[in-house]
Amino acid sequence: MESKPLIIRDLVAKFPLIQGGMGVGVSLSGLAGAVAAEGGIGVLSTAQIGYDEPDWDDHPIEANLRAIGRHIKAAREKASGGIIGANIMVATRFYEKYVKAAVAHGIDLIISGAGLPVELPAYVEGSDTKIAPIVSSAKSAMVILKMWDRKYKRCPDLVVIEGPLAGGHLGFDAETAEQVQSLDSRDQYKDSELLYGYEDEIKKIIEAVQPYSEKYGYRIPVVVAGGIHTAEDVKHILDLGADGVQVASRFVTTEECDASMEYKMAYVNAEQKDIAIVKSPVGMPGRAIRNSFIKKCTSGTEEYKPKKCHQCIEKCHPSEIPYCITDALLNAVRGKVEDGLLFCGAKAYCAKRIETVKEVMEDLFP
Repeated sequence: MESKPLIIRDLVAKFPLIQGGMGVGVSLSGLAGAVAAEGGIGVLSTAQIGYDEPDWDDHPIEANLRAIGRHIKAAREKASGGIIGANIMVATRFYEKYVKAAVAHGIDLIISGAGLPVELPAYVEGSDTKIAPIVSSAKSAMVILKMWDRKYKRCPDLVVIEGPLAGGHLGFDAETAEQVQSLDSRDQYKDSELLYGYEDEIKKIIEAVQPYSEKYGYRIPVVVAGGIHTAEDVKHILDLGADGVQVASRFVTTEECDASMEYKMAYVNAEQKDIAIVKSPVGMPGRAIRNSFIKKCTSGTEEYKPKKCHQCIEKCHPSEIPYCITDALLNAVRGKVEDGLLFCGAKAYCAKRIETVKEVMEDLFP
């Protein structure tokens, strides 16, 4: 398949692919650096990025801010001159500090979702760091485009669209996510009125971006995420008019992924029936692999009630939530998969073996 490079202002990636940011601890410098070295854009997740720092348990914010610099440096050493980005959730406590830390350490691109990043341009002002909001609808895209234009006299350098097949926290209601998850074959994905309808939404977002490209005198590329597993999926998204794809789950089952082997094998061993829509303490629906942890939380167990606040989410109230999302994600990434939350995309069950990043890239762009 012939593919054009992904051009984000003065950044040029050989392949039109962004590796999705996955936290906690799934996409760090190992994975991001490897994807960048192969011609994609490698992305760190800053969510509790310092979890393995010796002082993280007592001083999580300081440890995370320090680890941002450490992982950006390590990713660059692996990237062979490739592009390194960071995914920073708007819902993060001290979001501004995380953004400014990434900028201070020379990150190329910040991708921001889990809320609308209305203040992001102010936090990167005066730097060369490119910024990209994550949106799921034309309405949310227009809010950001209009606000950044009016308030900051600028527009996004890139727009990322996350569709209903994406993993982790979703910008859709639980009912829509459940409808998508009920489809039980790739043919049904193709034939689903729901997904065809969302393709119209993708086209509307691309159309919404166009006037701002014209106003500011450069192309604002649009990249689509969610359910992209094969070269056929990539081609389909590009044929819709998108400039590139964002792929996350496919990179979990790579040798270079920063998660434990137990985490990776949970994907390899998963069947479609094992992928579920869950309620996150963050207050959003999410997609994850059904395991003992999910079943216990659904039944109302007190086993995973928060014991300590790790300062992760701005509006979290530990006394009111069924489990701590940081603890759940850390258990999974460290290998305690039956006591952890394994976020995944709708097609995670398609993983059949452990690959290398190079093999994934060659498969997606033959």
